[in-house]
Amino acid sequence: MDTENIKIQIKTFFGLETVLGEEIKKLGGRNVELKNRAVNCEGDLGFLYKINYSARTALKILVPIDEFKAYNETKYYDRLFKFEWDQFMDVNQTFAIDSTVNSERFSHSQFMTFKMKDAIVDYFQNKYGTRPSIETKSPDIKFHLHIDRELVTISLDSSGDALFKRGYRREQGEAPINEVLASGMLQLAGWDGKGNFLDPMCGSGTLLIEAAMIAMDLPAQLYRRRFAFQNWKNYDEDLFATIKQHRVDRIREFHGKIVGYDIDGRMLDAARTNIESAEMEEVIEVRRENFFDTKKDLFPLLMVFNPPYDERISINDDDFYKKIGDTFKTSYPNTLAWLISSDLDAPKKIGLRPSRKIKLFNGKLETRFLQYEMYEGTKKLHKLENKEE
Repeated sequence: MDTENIKIQIKTFFGLETVLGEEIKKLGGRNVELKNRAVNCEGDLGFLYKINYSARTALKILVPIDEFKAYNETKYYDRLFKFEWDQFMDVNQTFAIDSTVNSERFSHSQFMTFKMKDAIVDYFQNKYGTRPSIETKSPDIKFHLHIDRELVTISLDSSGDALFKRGYRREQGEAPINEVLASGMLQLAGWDGKGNFLDPMCGSGTLLIEAAMIAMDLPAQLYRRRFAFQNWKNYDEDLFATIKQHRVDRIREFHGKIVGYDIDGRMLDAARTNIESAEMEEVIEVRRENFFDTKKDLFPLLMVFNPPYDERISINDDDFYKKIGDTFKTSYPNTLAWLISSDLDAPKKIGLRPSRKIKLFNGKLETRFLQYEMYEGTKKLHKLENKEE
């Protein structure tokens, strides 16, 4: 592998491509290209380590190592059997294969994965007289197979476990928001750690913790113990240690407040456990409050939250979204508020016109990320046209 000019593909969620692209540019990526749910770029080995450690909206970071066209299964296997797998792994290392297949010619993704596994094992058996083992849970080396019609791309997964697994979560809420999505929402909302932040329906605390990490400029993977690239043959331990130290040296103090409310005591216990795991007890405050009974007490204030979804948690109160709108109007003047909802009629129920609407996905749920600008007194909501992005 050329360690100076590595082609890199970074996976993300739909709607976060622009946010991720900006992150990658700031981190020093070259030839940054936005794709559907991904960003392509180039960089050296140190840059690959850096984005794994720092990029907040990256789900997985892949390094393509072979690309070819295959028109039948025999040609596919033959090409894979001839590939020099021992450049990238030793026979005594375990491996696993993730696959994405979009092809009428090769419609069965599991079968194509098995054929790739056979080719790798047969290559080592033929060359060394022994075979590497498959390990699906915690492999030493992870490959990614992507087939688009006839085009086959084989990549090394440099991350291992998906990068939303930050390492601080100990407790799950009933509908926890993914850490990568949470960070993307905060960046779309313009949160930069200046001012104060409120999540009025905080659940198990993911938005609060991600907001604190942005406010203090903590690297996204500060709490993570292992990356797949640490098992690669060209792993440079000293280089990675230097990159981590440089990144940690940038951590800054935060002088605002980050506050979470929830009406469910069990959720607050879960949030406190996660906040303690992230060592954020002195930065984040959570308390039992019904948002609809609160008034603004932080100035200036950015509010971002994830109300309960009908599809995942039943909402018995038909007026739930109307109450959100009423609370915005009566209790939170001069506030910028964002919420995410899979109820595409939520804006009508809230009764206020959102100044921005951004299409995102929370897992497989299509959602809208809605911005509301509240002004004091008789000033009406900004009369911006609905904007579908």
